[in-house]
Amino acid sequence: MIKGQVLVGGRGKAGAVRAVSSKEEAESVAREILAISVKDFPVQQLLITEMLEIQAEYYAAITIDREAKSVVLIISAAGGMDIEEVAVREREKIRRFAMTSIHESDSPETLTQWLSVSFPDQALCAQAVQIVQSMYRLFRDKDCSLVEINPLAHTAQDHLVAADAKIVFDDNGIEKHPDIVRLSNPEEYTADELEARATGLSFVSLSGEIGCMVNGAGLAMATMDGIKLAGSSPANFLDVGGSSNPQKVLDAMRILLRNKQLKVILINIFGGITRCDDIAQGILWARDKLGITVPIIIRLIGTNEEKGRNMLNEAGLIVTRYMTDAIQEAVNCARKGPKS
Repeated sequence: MIKGQVLVGGRGKAGAVRAVSSKEEAESVAREILAISVKDFPVQQLLITEMLEIQAEYYAAITIDREAKSVVLIISAAGGMDIEEVAVREREKIRRFAMTSIHESDSPETLTQWLSVSFPDQALCAQAVQIVQSMYRLFRDKDCSLVEINPLAHTAQDHLVAADAKIVFDDNGIEKHPDIVRLSNPEEYTADELEARATGLSFVSLSGEIGCMVNGAGLAMATMDGIKLAGSSPANFLDVGGSSNPQKVLDAMRILLRNKQLKVILINIFGGITRCDDIAQGILWARDKLGITVPIIIRLIGTNEEKGRNMLNEAGLIVTRYMTDAIQEAVNCARKGPKS
């Protein structure tokens, strides 16, 4: 098997996973795979591995169920490339088991009994128990948010093999694991996300039309929720943090303006350590230096808010004290579209 190594799903459907049976075919297929992209990610590396004779494919994952406030094991006998469709159309084929109380020292009897429904063969079930316990140990020890095997293959030799796998590490715990940090690959992030990280900004690209610049992750999430509630969609998550440095505003604006889908910029600042007049100065600098033509809607409240609002009002910008007013104004501007 020749597998294109890109950090995105859907490789098989994109033709980046192929079976070959000779050296000549391997060379030809390798060149073909290296010439393609999967969801805009160019294939630059290949994994060559033995082809398995697969009798059945399962899906196995350990992740976090935030509603249940629990770590859960998910098992499905309908593994493989179409697991997403199964999750939507045939949810009864997906089984869930709360893992919160299952530790290495615990008796595996409860887990074994639960897994025996999916793996009625005793030998396969014993293998499944060992695999799940190893997945859970990895999940806990490395601060993961997802450990997934798809497919978990039942081979002709009656072995369970992780034919493909995916691991997602929680960014909040990543600094505790320098071995994981060294594995980081720039292709995991967009160019804007990499630049934002270099300038001390927390930024995630999204697909909406309203660019957001907010101080504080919680307020940023609330702003995005407000935009959705008002009938539009955010183009990004952007937290400028608690700094009063106007340069951060300029850097943030430069990143936002690269998005060609942007129709309006919404700035939502609750000033504590962050001074509203410094934010206002950064906005004015950015407007002058970057030649901003899209509408800018600003909500300023907190430290030096009156001074900051006066600076912006004198410059002819739209500024308010209330978050809901700012969000509605931004949504209205987005619906009108860019000025001709």
